[in-house]
Amino acid sequence: MSKSASRARLADIIRARSFGRGEITLASGRKSDFYFNLKPTMLDPEGAALLAELTFEALREDNVDYIGGLEMGAVPLAGAIAQLSWLKNHPIAAFFVRKKPKEHGARLSVEGLSKTETLQGKRVVIVEDVTTTGGSAIKAAESVREAGGVIVLVLTMVDREEGATEAFAAAGLPFRSLYKASEFLKS
Repeated sequence: MSKSASRARLADIIRARSFGRGEITLASGRKSDFYFNLKPTMLDPEGAALLAELTFEALREDNVDYIGGLEMGAVPLAGAIAQLSWLKNHPIAAFFVRKKPKEHGARLSVEGLSKTETLQGKRVVIVEDVTTTGGSAIKAAESVREAGGVIVLVLTMVDREEGATEAFAAAGLPFRSLYKASEFLKS
């Protein structure tokens, strides 16, 4: 399937499985009359494969060592991308950032690394399913920076176009998205 065909097919899946209209309160606390819940798309076999494929292709030239983001939205994305990257002989390891470190065990905020791994000096992409204001991705980026990682990009699947671009610019974080909310709102 061509990139444009994959992108169109994924948009259809998102529209059918993950986009809706109706009053909702977003993670940012804002109210909205439309929503994206990408989990049904991320956990659908075809949706997961297409998200991984398009994300991997979007990152091909970025020389990325790790991909991850804040739990829960980043976990299925990072895992699918890591698996595909291995199959494509261009491995990108995955991790996730806890919203709050566990109060027992290793008490880590960045999870998924072995005892011998570190993000120190590694090129990292923060990935997110849906971005509104950018707060969740910025929180993940702060944890990665504290762990020594170098953030090369924040990549979201859907940008709601409600302030994230400006927030990431203010935080010095490059930002891209696979889709914009306006692409779904006009259909």
